[in-house]
Amino acid sequence: MSEERSHKSYRPLTVLTFRLNYLFSELNAVSYHLLNLVFHAVVCVVFLKVCKLFLDNRSSVIASLLFAVHPIHTEAVTGVVGRAELLSSIFFLAAFLSYTKSKGSDNTIVWTPIAVTVFLVAVATLCKEQGITVVGICCVYEVFIAQGYTFPMLLDAAVQVLRGKGSIPYSMLQTLLKLIVLMFSTLLLVVVRVQVIQSQLPVFTRFDNPAAVNPFPARQLTFNYLLPVNAWLLLNPSELCCDWTMGTIPLVESLFDIRNIATITFFCFLGSLIFFSLRYPGDSSKTVLMALCLIVLPFIPASNLFFPVGFVVAERVLYVPSMGFCILVVHGWKRLSSKNMLRKLSWICLSVVLFTHALKTLHRNWDWESEYTLFMSALKVNKNNAKLWNNVGHALENEKNFERALRFFIQATHVQPDDIGAHMNVGRTYKNLNKTKEAEESYMIAKSLMPQIIPGKKYAARVAPNHLNVYINLANLIRTNESRLEEADQLYRQAISMRPDFKQAYISRGELLLKMNKPLKAKEAYLRALELDQTNADLWYNLAIVFIELKDPTEALKNFNQALELNPKHKLALFNSALLMQESGDARVRPEAKQRLLNYVKEEPQDANGYFNLGMLAMDDKKDTEAETWMKKAIKLQPNFRSALFNLALLYSQTSKELIALPVLEELLRYYPDHTKGLILKGDILMNQKKDISGAKKCFKKILELDPNNVQGKHNLCVVYFEERDLIKAEKCLVETLALAPHEEYIQRHLNIVRSKIASLAAPEQSTVPADGTAAVGGKKIAFENLKVVKNEQKNTQTISNKNKGQSKSKKRIEKNNADKETQKKSTKEIKDIEKKRVAALKRLEEIERILNGE
Repeated sequence: MSEERSHKSYRPLTVLTFRLNYLFSELNAVSYHLLNLVFHAVVCVVFLKVCKLFLDNRSSVIASLLFAVHPIHTEAVTGVVGRAELLSSIFFLAAFLSYTKSKGSDNTIVWTPIAVTVFLVAVATLCKEQGITVVGICCVYEVFIAQGYTFPMLLDAAVQVLRGKGSIPYSMLQTLLKLIVLMFSTLLLVVVRVQVIQSQLPVFTRFDNPAAVNPFPARQLTFNYLLPVNAWLLLNPSELCCDWTMGTIPLVESLFDIRNIATITFFCFLGSLIFFSLRYPGDSSKTVLMALCLIVLPFIPASNLFFPVGFVVAERVLYVPSMGFCILVVHGWKRLSSKNMLRKLSWICLSVVLFTHALKTLHRNWDWESEYTLFMSALKVNKNNAKLWNNVGHALENEKNFERALRFFIQATHVQPDDIGAHMNVGRTYKNLNKTKEAEESYMIAKSLMPQIIPGKKYAARVAPNHLNVYINLANLIRTNESRLEEADQLYRQAISMRPDFKQAYISRGELLLKMNKPLKAKEAYLRALELDQTNADLWYNLAIVFIELKDPTEALKNFNQALELNPKHKLALFNSALLMQESGDARVRPEAKQRLLNYVKEEPQDANGYFNLGMLAMDDKKDTEAETWMKKAIKLQPNFRSALFNLALLYSQTSKELIALPVLEELLRYYPDHTKGLILKGDILMNQKKDISGAKKCFKKILELDPNNVQGKHNLCVVYFEERDLIKAEKCLVETLALAPHEEYIQRHLNIVRSKIASLAAPEQSTVPADGTAAVGGKKIAFENLKVVKNEQKNTQTISNKNKGQSKSKKRIEKNNADKETQKKSTKEIKDIEKKRVAALKRLEEIERILNGE
């Protein structure tokens, strides 16, 4: 109710029925339509009981049948949101039926039915606002039906009292007392209702209701003309339309407009019926009077005569007025059929009306099959409504049929050149078609149509709040160009200057400021947005991303938790908070991280990233079998999942399953031939397990082709040369490697070993090479050194980068055949020290490439 764009339609009981539908069948449309049909059937039955108060049984049944099949009801019954009309009508009629029992014997007052009536009026109003109008019908019923007064009688009584020639009769005092109780209860309901909407009428634009913003006489003439338009829809429902806003009905701007004849004719006919019903006593007059009450009083809130509404004509609001119309038609038919000459003809006409109405209703239901069929059917009736062209475009846009959608959006701009929304739709569709230049031009046209700021005048009163999105859309478009980020920021600030409470502008600006590497300003933007809406889980999530950029994981996690408190199923918050916990290295939070990832995969069962990170958590907990299961699930969903393939191979290599790891690495390198870590691990396995020196050599050379300065790849190639007994080449290779990493102690040590070997081979007594094909120098061994640091790639701006750990073991060593035990012992100790140091230095680090928002 506090939202400016709210129509102030406080209908909690109607919403409750939607919630019950959702509880049993979620968004399965069948249950919603079925319940609407049940409610319509209930209305028809209760309406039959009302008809019997004023018509004979046969006429009452006919009136109920006509009401049941009238095509004007399709929008209220077939359109799910029309349930407000159905529910309100049930309690509306029930309240009236209850009130008819408030007159006791000897004209006494029975208060219980009155109390029930007041309660049912309140319930009807909580279903839809027009429910309160039943009080007016009860008042008319009390005075003219229950008490049997006519207007001349009331006038005479009033004149006598004013002249002092008589007193007010006791029966009339009782009537006044009942009316005062009804009016007081109604006033109380109105006060409560006004408090609920915070004493503010909804804000509508000239596109919703053009006449409402026009001056005299166009405003009054048009609103009066709409009354015969609605009456004609009841009388001849052949051309129905789901939307009558914008240019559907051109304004009546002159007294000489020919359509004024229809207005005059309507008021003359209505006036004659009112005069007849109030002037003369009798059952016929009473029936006509109650029929007119059912037509007029429930329609008053939607008539625009007392306050503007958000539509020009709406078929659904004729649901209750059609009850009076049906009574009036059947009453006239009864009068005709009572004459012998017209009896057969009247029955034939009645049968034709019922049959054609039922057929039209059946046909009209198919129009409501989908958004596309609904709005296309409306365009057959009215081609001057830009909203209809836009809505057909939206339906096609939802089907990704952007080319056809664009044609309808462009037509909307031709029908209504000043329709800001239509130009925005054109711009968005051009953007979807990757025609950024045309998109920007359309957004600029929409921006030029925005009303200029007038000091002291409320901006929202002159334009729909969603039209401010033109600034957001234009800024989002141009910010894809890195050189225009400041220009985009200016647009966001312009939107904020127009509406300081424009929440979306702060959110979008916060995202831009993060992109501009201004996290502190982004934080300010999000905090301002949170002042406007603290219940928005997305805002807390975005603020968490800001704290990640500010290197404050503790605050980031707090904000993630706040987002999850508001929305426990917030997928991004579940995923990224779990990664943040995983990154912390704190084993105490791993169970919670795992639970959040499990919740995430429950919400997103087709996202391989969830399973992959569950696998990484299992690896951290040394649960190798569980980790293997999660990794395989991730790869099954995404066969080319780079990180999952590498880490699964890594897992196998860590658990002494190197030969099983090899096919996984082959698959990885098939998708990503330049995967350096995969090539190193493959070379390691080929060298140590397969004894395939040639294959290992190809892997290491491939690494150097991709990155000539890769220290690990070059060092391992040096070891290959050593294995091939090409000591000169190994020495040269190690010298080059040392030049790349002069501070790496193990490279210097290995170079010394090779040089020592070269020197020892120069002596005749040490020139023999062992038969096992290995080589050693001074009792020392050269070990394969694997990746120490892996490149950490940033994820999308709405996610956080995660450091997944991976480790590759190296076992192959070059041994020297030396019988000196002391030297051998010393060498073994050195190798162990080297291994410990290497293992401690290695970090299992692998990037996650998560794609979000279609990127």
